[in-house]
Amino acid sequence: MIIELHLLQSFPTSNLNRDDMGQPKSVTFGGAIRGRVSSQSLKRSARNLFPEVGLAEEETAKRTKRLLQQAANRLAPEGEEAGDEDRTVVREALRQMGFGVNAATDLTEYLLFVKATAVDTLAAHCAEHRERLLKDAAKREKNPKGSEKKKPDGDTLKVARTILDARRSVDIALFGRMIADNKDFNVDAASQVAHAISTHAVAVEFDFYTAVDDLKPDAEAGADMIGTVDFNAACYYRYANLDLGQLRRNLFGAVAELAAEDEDLLKRAASAWLNAFVRAVPSGKQNSMAALTQPDTLLAVVRDSGSWNLANAFLNPVAGTGVMETSTRLMWEHFSRLRGFYGDREIRAVAMASLSGDLDALEVPREEQADTLAGFSQKVLGAVGG
Repeated sequence: MIIELHLLQSFPTSNLNRDDMGQPKSVTFGGAIRGRVSSQSLKRSARNLFPEVGLAEEETAKRTKRLLQQAANRLAPEGEEAGDEDRTVVREALRQMGFGVNAATDLTEYLLFVKATAVDTLAAHCAEHRERLLKDAAKREKNPKGSEKKKPDGDTLKVARTILDARRSVDIALFGRMIADNKDFNVDAASQVAHAISTHAVAVEFDFYTAVDDLKPDAEAGADMIGTVDFNAACYYRYANLDLGQLRRNLFGAVAELAAEDEDLLKRAASAWLNAFVRAVPSGKQNSMAALTQPDTLLAVVRDSGSWNLANAFLNPVAGTGVMETSTRLMWEHFSRLRGFYGDREIRAVAMASLSGDLDALEVPREEQADTLAGFSQKVLGAVGG
């Protein structure tokens, strides 16, 4: 089964997701420039909410380049910082597992998405094989040609698999993982997330600001700092889907039946995905703009197969006032047209809620309407047995 989530969310003055020039990201769609928030930004915002929506720390993962420092700190005596020898041991262990480490920074070559227990597992391996790893590192220094990475084998491979084991780690199961050096550790994402785009055309504006030194003498006039900050204001269409079959395989492997505790984790993972994405708000420039809104219109579809991104409802940009109401109407009408043309045999359930759109006027069936977020979630999760 697949859960699809369609959201309409309006943000006032904001710069939620910046490009390399510091401006809000944008895209040309339907011949008009739209505001855009990247899928990566939305996924990170959702991941940060997982502890608040029913997931324990050990059921989530970390994306980091700092495995070496963290594991080396575990090797150091309590209360002391990691020494050169501790870092050498971990550096050699990571090299033997096939992961390159920057000699100047002790950071891995790329971000590794690992479960919460990965650092402890790596540190335990290094502590057990400390002397051997130190000897291997010394040999490598004498023979620089042997410093290149290599695929792990034997016991080292087992440890690498334990460190990179993605089972029971919800965010790796949801968003996947790619390790270029060893495809055996790749995980296909169970959730697809689209870049959010505004339903209407936008223009980037800027705020010219000044700041004054509080201790400056009254006789001295003028600002002590000036600058500009770019922003926009937009109503965004957001889309994400979740393949529950892929989520199950990622969390538990190819098992025929799940234990009761595994069934519970699967249900909580689906619930966390739904509730986190509804509440996800990127953190960019929030301290200075506080664009902390919630979605106004929510539409969810539970289906056996297929997926429909409804962005084409806004191929012609919404114009004039009443943007949210018009966007709600266009989204529902577009979904209804797709449903009528392609059929809805694979659709199990539909749930819709809106704070501003008149769902009765849009002829949304009463059984598909929800009056609260709790009711909306229950319609969605109830349709998948959650």
